[in-house]
Amino acid sequence: MNQLQGKTTFIGGGAMGEAIIGSLISNKLLSPSHICVSEPVPARREFLNTAYGVTTETDNAQAADRASVVVLAVKPQVLGLVLADLRGNLSQDSLVVSIMAGVRIQTLQSGLGHDKIVRSMPNTPAQVGKGMTVWTDTAAVNEDDRAAAQAILEAMGEAIYVAEEHYLDMATGLSGSGPGFVYLLLEALIDAGVHIGFSRDQSQQMVLQTVAGSVELMRQSGLHPADLRNRVTSPAGTTAAGNLVLERAGVRSALIDAVDTAYRRSKELGGDDSDA
Repeated sequence: MNQLQGKTTFIGGGAMGEAIIGSLISNKLLSPSHICVSEPVPARREFLNTAYGVTTETDNAQAADRASVVVLAVKPQVLGLVLADLRGNLSQDSLVVSIMAGVRIQTLQSGLGHDKIVRSMPNTPAQVGKGMTVWTDTAAVNEDDRAAAQAILEAMGEAIYVAEEHYLDMATGLSGSGPGFVYLLLEALIDAGVHIGFSRDQSQQMVLQTVAGSVELMRQSGLHPADLRNRVTSPAGTTAAGNLVLERAGVRSALIDAVDTAYRRSKELGGDDSDA
């Protein structure tokens, strides 16, 4: 990743914003002197200033003044106030990067009176630098802007660019809601371990490492999950017996339905009733 140029302002200094800030600094993409954070909570401002050496502000417009990049990292509930603060106070060349869930580009454009906008959909593992972010942009965003956006979003983990905004609703159903589905499966496996006799701590350690190891094996081998599953499934063996129960229970189709339902719900919340 290339070093970012100019001032980068974060509107909101919560967990997601902090994750990006910490990664940008540790990877030497930005120096603390080039980062400004607008944050209303005094304790957070003091922490961010002490921990990272960044400049902090309470005034959104002042924080965004002369910024090359403005990252919107606030809760959607306060979006209206933030847009009102920033409208008319952004430089013409400023790139606005939103990491707010469910806030569409049109809303940002009309609220800010500004066209250079990136909309992204990160997920919660971004808080520890292991997130999956899907993002798109407007026609006003040039290649240099895209490179800057990619660098910022990769600070949270991996980032995929898509050409059309409706893919972000799909991403909400898969990678956005996905951690919630994964945690449900983890919880069930841990409970299963307790049921058969392990302590809860032992079961949790076993499940977490089993899942982490399985993911890493798939990454390194490049094999399809079905191939890896077949390798651990002996004829008439224990895994085959367990998989039969899962297939009979419809676990596979339930997961597909869960992602599809979350995707459609994302469209509903965003006011999109199309079947695309």
